[in-house]
Amino acid sequence: MNKRMLKYIGIGLLVFATSCKKNYTDPSGPSSSQALSTPNALTDVAVGLQNWYTAGRGGLVYNTITADGLLTNQLYCVNAGNTDEAQLGNGGAAVLNTNGMVTGIWSVSNKIIYDANRVLGQVSKVVADKNYASGLIAYTSIWKAMAIADMATFFDHVPAGVGSPTSDSSVSFETSAQGYQDALKVINDALAAIAANPVSPTFLANTPNTVDLTNTLYALKARYSLFVGNSADALTAAQAVNRSAKSVFGYNSVVTNPIFTLATSTNNIFQPVDSTMGLPVGLQPDAGDKREPFYIAIGANPRYRLNGFFNTTTAPIPVYLPGEMMLTMAESYARQGDLVNGANWLDSVVLKTPAKDPFGVGAGLSTPVTYADQNDLLNQIYKHRAIELYMSGLRLADERRFGRPVAERKRTWLPYPFVERNGNSNTPPDPTF
Repeated sequence: MNKRMLKYIGIGLLVFATSCKKNYTDPSGPSSSQALSTPNALTDVAVGLQNWYTAGRGGLVYNTITADGLLTNQLYCVNAGNTDEAQLGNGGAAVLNTNGMVTGIWSVSNKIIYDANRVLGQVSKVVADKNYASGLIAYTSIWKAMAIADMATFFDHVPAGVGSPTSDSSVSFETSAQGYQDALKVINDALAAIAANPVSPTFLANTPNTVDLTNTLYALKARYSLFVGNSADALTAAQAVNRSAKSVFGYNSVVTNPIFTLATSTNNIFQPVDSTMGLPVGLQPDAGDKREPFYIAIGANPRYRLNGFFNTTTAPIPVYLPGEMMLTMAESYARQGDLVNGANWLDSVVLKTPAKDPFGVGAGLSTPVTYADQNDLLNQIYKHRAIELYMSGLRLADERRFGRPVAERKRTWLPYPFVERNGNSNTPPDPTF
């Protein structure tokens, strides 16, 4: 682990407790002016964003994957004593505004956005080396964009900004769709920065090296462009991603894979529902689809157990999968009426063997997909996104985009946490489902 990240382990609860007041500073750390005064200090803050996003039960990796999996019937809560997860597993009105995971997604996302803004606002003032600066912009922008998009995935409206400790009530709201557009602007600005000034090796040496900056930015651009219905931009961005490269949330013996540590190893929080991967009849994995045993192991009690990227303490979790980019191209072509290319790219996923995928995710089927029309092809694309991207945190957004029946999920949007509503009179009414 890069030693900078070690600074951010263990301070989460201290800062998280005050997040509803937008007071995101750490009383035990340096003052704001000290934290923003040098390139190294800015880098320290930026690396802290990765820890906030990836580490522990409070991190967005655990909360978004778990919430998405429970809400879309991929997972079930093993022990109802885990109240927050159990509420999401029950869905509907059972999900309370005080739910710790609802509050966590909201508060940690805002914390990341707030600190990312502090870094990005100071880069041009503090960092003279343009190549180092572009790396800092790209790296920081990845965490900011994902935090914005995570809020847009789970809440039908998101803050149009991040308030200060003394002006909570001034923060207005915008639609989820606009939130994705905001994330895309962050990504486009970062891509422009690294195009103008390639990232310096010095910056890369000063940060964890598990996230491929350029490929991740293009992959996120492809993802969120698809989410806002911009098929042309999604296609172009997906084509720009090197599908042989790996970009992952890295873990080790100090900062461990949170899904494995909390759920897989304990069998006390959640497990897969069954081998259907939460899909209805007609969309379930085909016999012999090798992705099902990749993601879901067979045991005794329970029979279906977490596998894939959640089976060891240090297992890395992909930021995106090559298959996601292939499916993005399939969907982009299909939605633009080019069914031939859409089907060809879908077949490239369906026929891909585990040995041909950098992460070992491959259906390995022998028969290309057949379809009757555009709608049928899109249904097949949805099916294979659900299987290829199992437990990626993307199913809820996909269900809404593809117009899947509400009966296939526990909620469409989460309620707003009281930590926001009690301090911000602009908070919208809770969605009914």
